[in-house]
Amino acid sequence: MASAIPTAMERPHFIGIGGAGMSGIAKILARRGAKVAGSDAKESDTADALRALGATVHIGHAATHLADDASCVVVSSAIRADNPELLRAAGLSVPVVHRSDALASLMDGLRPIAVAGTHGKTTTTSMLAVALSELGLDPSYAIGGDLAGPGTNARHGEGEIFVAEADESDRSFHKYAPEVAIVLNVELDHHANYASMAEIHESFDTFTGRIVPGGTLVISADQSGAVELTERVRGRDGLNVVSYGESETADVRVHKITPRGLTSEVTVLLDGRFLTFTVSVPGSHYAHNAVAALAAGVALGIPAHNLASALGKYTGVGRRLQLKGEADGVRVIDSYAHHPTEMTADLAAMRGAAADSRLLVVFQPHLFSRTRELGKEMGEALALADASVVLDIYPAREDPIPGITSALIVDAARAAGADVTPVHDRETVAGAIAGMARPGDLVLTMGAGDVTDLGPVILDRLSGRTRPTS
Repeated sequence: MASAIPTAMERPHFIGIGGAGMSGIAKILARRGAKVAGSDAKESDTADALRALGATVHIGHAATHLADDASCVVVSSAIRADNPELLRAAGLSVPVVHRSDALASLMDGLRPIAVAGTHGKTTTTSMLAVALSELGLDPSYAIGGDLAGPGTNARHGEGEIFVAEADESDRSFHKYAPEVAIVLNVELDHHANYASMAEIHESFDTFTGRIVPGGTLVISADQSGAVELTERVRGRDGLNVVSYGESETADVRVHKITPRGLTSEVTVLLDGRFLTFTVSVPGSHYAHNAVAALAAGVALGIPAHNLASALGKYTGVGRRLQLKGEADGVRVIDSYAHHPTEMTADLAAMRGAAADSRLLVVFQPHLFSRTRELGKEMGEALALADASVVLDIYPAREDPIPGITSALIVDAARAAGADVTPVHDRETVAGAIAGMARPGDLVLTMGAGDVTDLGPVILDRLSGRTRPTS
């Protein structure tokens, strides 16, 4: 078992403690008994949850927020070098620890499962966390979103398994040494850190090389980048490779996916036997995530039929096709999708769930660099909707790039035949959607930025509107 608290983590200070990845580590450390402190840009439910665990959370960034006795300062790649708390840490000679190193230290002495891929990490990690908990294995986990059941993104368990997202965006997943690694897909993204697919492949090669001797790589047999990675690593000494997917060559073969409204029934062929279970979220991509989770659990020695049943208890994670509510006959669903592949998958899933009704989308592009490289593909994905509203780019950690705006996406969407409207004033979005939506329609808020905040506003507007006539 792992030691309660790594020595350097006894009094950690997190800069940006409210972030999905940072808050998860902070919560686990607080549960283990560390004196946790940190700062974040604004108040949030996450900040309140951390305070409830005994953490000190400051709002805003100031040098005085860093205590003199801090044992380390934890940062993510999003923290800028001129942050006042980081500058004070240098003046006090307080060690600065990257988030990935902090997470790696929490896994020491445990059996880690690291979930990697350009998209699908949060869902797959969540599915594993729920299934293993359901089976009484009491895992620890760190996830990039809040589970619908427990309502948290992290947990310190007493069991021997630790499930974590492995973030490739800044190469931080090179720090982990998992017993089981999942690679869902390998695609070009994170353009500020990767200049080419060759660099992406090199990065995933390094990650899979960190799997412990005798460990297992669970990898897609369908996605081209993953297949290429499999060809390079299969045959490595001490590495077991288990492929999954619809390909006839898959070790765990997806035999059939049957949509059932906002759920799916999945049948797989595993070790010569058919196994059927339910996934409580729609879309074939989520079904594939569940099969990856199944294969990973089996690699740890957990009986497949037990895992299959437990996976059916997964009810979703925040922002991954999360139902926000229904008003005046219109359902509002939130999606974190921001890469064209994710967008296409979620839109296809919602297209099926909408049946004969309409699918209306509120899309917020995420990052200038991603829009520059993939704006055309984002626009083409929006052609799957009946109508879309496109907001301005959410910058996150980036500065603007001259000439790069959401107009790139709007133009591409219109060229693909989409009905799309650019909206520059967020305050008008709810009214625009309420004026378009009819009973039975699905409204999808989509993107990795603050577009998620519009869901409740749209529902309020729908509740108070005068119903449009069709």
